[in-house]
Amino acid sequence: MAKLRLALAQYDFAVGAVAANAAKVGGLIAQARSGGAGLVAFPELTLSGYPPEDLLLRPSFLAACDDELKALAERTHGIAAVVGHPHSEGEVFNAASLLRDGKVECTAHKQALPNYGVFDDKRYFRPGHATVTTVIDGVRLGILICEDVWQPEPVAQAAASGAELIMVINASPWDECKQAEREAVLQARAQESGCAIVYLNLVGGQDEVVYDGSALLVNGNGSIAARAPAFVDALLWAEFDPATRTLSAEDWPVAADSSIEATLYAALVRGIRDYIDKNGFPGVLLGLSGGIDSALTLALAVDALGADRVTAVMMPTRYTSSLSLDGARAQAERLGVEYHVIDIEPTVDAFIIALAPAFAGKGSDTTEENLQSRTRGVMLMALSNKHRKLLLATGNKSEMAVGYCTLYGDMCGAYAPLKDVYKTVVYRLARWRNRAGIGDWGFGIRKGALPLDAGFSRIPNPQSPIPEEVIERPPSAELRDNQTDQDSLPPYDELDAILGRFIESEQAQAEIVAQGFAADTVRLVVRLVLLNEFKRRQSAPGPRVTTRAFGRERRYPITSGWH
Repeated sequence: MAKLRLALAQYDFAVGAVAANAAKVGGLIAQARSGGAGLVAFPELTLSGYPPEDLLLRPSFLAACDDELKALAERTHGIAAVVGHPHSEGEVFNAASLLRDGKVECTAHKQALPNYGVFDDKRYFRPGHATVTTVIDGVRLGILICEDVWQPEPVAQAAASGAELIMVINASPWDECKQAEREAVLQARAQESGCAIVYLNLVGGQDEVVYDGSALLVNGNGSIAARAPAFVDALLWAEFDPATRTLSAEDWPVAADSSIEATLYAALVRGIRDYIDKNGFPGVLLGLSGGIDSALTLALAVDALGADRVTAVMMPTRYTSSLSLDGARAQAERLGVEYHVIDIEPTVDAFIIALAPAFAGKGSDTTEENLQSRTRGVMLMALSNKHRKLLLATGNKSEMAVGYCTLYGDMCGAYAPLKDVYKTVVYRLARWRNRAGIGDWGFGIRKGALPLDAGFSRIPNPQSPIPEEVIERPPSAELRDNQTDQDSLPPYDELDAILGRFIESEQAQAEIVAQGFAADTVRLVVRLVLLNEFKRRQSAPGPRVTTRAFGRERRYPITSGWH
């Protein structure tokens, strides 16, 4: 029995870029055909990009997707293609169509519509009711879409129809737990059905989510035949042997470092690059304080965009230490970015003088501290406007959770790379980045036989990109004399442990206290989280990398009597 040669398009397809996506699909179909593939597959909602959200409510958008699908079908002589797209026939379906011999041969509709986490499928789509199977080069193939494979029934339907191989196309966002969950589900479905499974996933950043690719080949007995690296765009070649129901990969790239730090760092880099490039900005700027958060953000930005597209600005006051000034300058020089120092002390003094009559009789408090932060925000926004460089906010998830940040101050920015990264993880990533060095940095790939480019920029200086003194210093906002974060907050190890239990695990306060945390500390942290929802609603978007991100995933009311 002949083997089926497959080409899997693990690529980014941008939301709304229907014509450009179709052009990319057409080029990849031709490439797959010239390489001898009998079938080429593309991710979920390839033509529209994922998630298209309320674009799906516009008839002209749906019509454009339909027109491009029909035009692509005309390019499938000598090869079959599975293409994801929205399908409108009175109602709108999340669909995957098989294109072959110049026509749309059959269309599968997504049956299981997720409506949790970042997913809103039930808002836009109607569910399908049957698994579609077809025959490609003598192999009976079942076609499923993302959530379908997480349920037993669609796979069982395919097996009952005689399927030997199941193609699952996906737009599955990455988080720190996702890959292990995927593999467990796919192995279970393969063992239940006896079908081999090809798992193909989207790559790229889209607003607050990042898609990792990480294609998988699973044999009919449930064993993993191959794993593609995360965040790498590639046309992946594979073969299916129907006699043994096994899959084999052909020269797939291999991650040089598959640790959680390496993959998370790559996710953040991809999120930054795609947000900036897809929105047409020439580069970014950020406030560089000499602290760990802005230091990591700067390293990420340079790795994502290259030093020539990044500007760093230090804005000292009387409270800024020489350690901060020296650390910021050292990092800017090591990374080779444009660097400015703007003394904001005169501007802050001018604000205080102007406000003095209205402040009469009131002593100094956090108002004056926040004026410093807000002055920095004004300066950075002015530079952003003048140079058309997008401003990156540098705050982390720990700060966002408890409101240790200033509205219209350090929260200013159009994108926040560390928004879903806890402070303790910021330290881990900074140390990992320094260990990774200049060469492959650990998140590159061993190229094998494929002409792939991991896409990460190089930096000019062989020293570690984040000075060790910046990593080792006690964290401080430096808004008053001798200030440290721990004046206002529990130690970050303790804070993050409580936040993870309350936010990601949704544990009650009593449960957290029972695990050994002081009751007063738990009450303080929970109160701060609940009180500061209003700040988070006004924060910049940032890449979702945990299982419970603020924003579209964790939605709590601002006004609430529940404490």
